[in-house]
Amino acid sequence: MISLAHGAGGELMEKLIEEHISQRFPQHRGEVTLSDLDDSSVIDGIFFTTDTYTVAPIFFGKKDIGTLAISGTVNDLLATGAEPLALSLGLVIEEGFPITDLDRVMTSVSATAEKGEVQIITGDTKVVERGGVKNMIINTSGIGRRSPLLDGNFDVVKKFRGFKSDYLLDSNVKPGDQIILSGPIADHGIAIISYREGYGFESDVESDCAPLNGIVNSALRVGGIVDMKDPTRGGIANCLNEISRRSKVSLIINEDRVPLNNPTKAACDMLGLDPLEIGNEGKMILCVVKEKAEEVLSAIRKTENGKKASIIGMAEKGNKVIMETKTGGKRIIDKPYGDPIPRIC
Repeated sequence: MISLAHGAGGELMEKLIEEHISQRFPQHRGEVTLSDLDDSSVIDGIFFTTDTYTVAPIFFGKKDIGTLAISGTVNDLLATGAEPLALSLGLVIEEGFPITDLDRVMTSVSATAEKGEVQIITGDTKVVERGGVKNMIINTSGIGRRSPLLDGNFDVVKKFRGFKSDYLLDSNVKPGDQIILSGPIADHGIAIISYREGYGFESDVESDCAPLNGIVNSALRVGGIVDMKDPTRGGIANCLNEISRRSKVSLIINEDRVPLNNPTKAACDMLGLDPLEIGNEGKMILCVVKEKAEEVLSAIRKTENGKKASIIGMAEKGNKVIMETKTGGKRIIDKPYGDPIPRIC
């Protein structure tokens, strides 16, 4: 029987996809395939990704489901090395949904698409009976082309590592690579649960959802990036474990270097939540050759969404994600079973 945890981005969801969904489909002839389970697939040079947004509530402070949908799909394209081109917009709207609220969401869609440098070029709208959905669901699919910055980026990788890839993939990471996190974690998940449950953190914690074109392009111009990944459902714990498994390396993370805003930390402490497992929608993890890590970090910090970026660790031989704690100890960071806060995206 399907539970909410099956859609929460952790171990249970991965098992569902691998055992009951993806194995039903023959592998396509693309350059990045369904079995790679990266943020986008590539076929005949076309990058493609899709996502469905069921966030509750649909409005959370200055942002909403429209901001979220465009940001999430743009970032999935960017993470694989695409230059995003265009999106589709599919709406499923509950009967009785206020037109003023629809206008508000569409305004966010338009503004965020402009920031993400994409156009909405096709779509579909359905209305279902009251209770068929709650308010609305959005599906966005995105296409892109290979970023013109990738060749120069991988020329730098080849100089220091002796190999050149065509795409930014979770299987590219090697011992010695540095792990950069573009900013403070867990803000999005805490903002959503606070608006949903009325915990009172709304005035201090704002969702981070945003398209990350600036961060990605600034990093690629410096070069030396081997992989990028946006730590959404399951947080950076899930994201780092996926990289570790697919690249067959250990990732050693320094707890002191993981950026976390104080109000978000206070909320996590009060609610008994691990910020490493809470989803984000405006952050990127970048794996960079050691020789270029400081330069990439400096470039990211000059962007609007990367001011608090940090080198949080590095890759070593092994097969685990290990946290070096503030007290001098070490602990294994396991892949979460599910996201502790459901329906954040």
